[in-house]
Amino acid sequence: MKTIRRIILNNDTKVLYGNDGIYTELNNISSKYKFLPPVDPSVIVCVHLNYRSRLDELQRVQPEAPTYFLKPVSCINSHLGEIVRPLGCKFLNYEGEIALVVGKTAKNIDLKKAGEYILGYTIANDFGLHDFRDTDENSMVRVKGTDTLGPIGPDLVMDWDYKNKSIKTYVNGKIVQESNTNNMIWSPEYLLTDLSRSITFKKGDIILTGTPANSRPVKPGSIVKVEVENLGVLENTIVEGISSLSRGVGAIPKDSKHIRSISLGSDNK
Repeated sequence: MKTIRRIILNNDTKVLYGNDGIYTELNNISSKYKFLPPVDPSVIVCVHLNYRSRLDELQRVQPEAPTYFLKPVSCINSHLGEIVRPLGCKFLNYEGEIALVVGKTAKNIDLKKAGEYILGYTIANDFGLHDFRDTDENSMVRVKGTDTLGPIGPDLVMDWDYKNKSIKTYVNGKIVQESNTNNMIWSPEYLLTDLSRSITFKKGDIILTGTPANSRPVKPGSIVKVEVENLGVLENTIVEGISSLSRGVGAIPKDSKHIRSISLGSDNK
């Protein structure tokens, strides 16, 4: 499968083209390089619930159509990037996901032709700061849009068939989420087709396709990895922020029954 990786090497941005995540150019590089997100989207749309295990865990009824929220592009992060949990917050949850990457302008597309508009896929971790869930329940702006909470990568993989692929999330080496893409309710093509009724997508734009059950909070120092069959591994480290989001303006981090029901899922007793 053809793969694309973006890196910073000696202060220059380089785009590498490889096969199955192998890049011959890296064989001759002795200095360290920094990963960049494999694409630079203008919009990021996320589906709320798309795995049956997550619906069951939260005791939700399947909606008649997918529901969505937006993540600002400013939250985009990369493979090996640090995920910042702001001071005063304690409900920072991982959500291992697969990200669809749009390949060309898509507006009012036909479901049968949706595959023609998909450039490829990459791995995502849709981190959520549920301390603000009570105030951001509808918008999810702070919950899902806070800086650093949108890592994707390490590679964009083309010609990848998403069907019947395993998806796992690890925290400090322990599997905490495990599912199969066959457990998705709506396919990536369906999500793109549905959203294209409202949004004009451009090349490089992203749709996050949902997370399985067992999203849980993680603490600073934790290493979180999302592994998707034939897509690779996305790894990030959680760090404590040096400043708080609460300085006398706007919402403050909270702890409530509602927040715990989402953040702790079936562990909330």
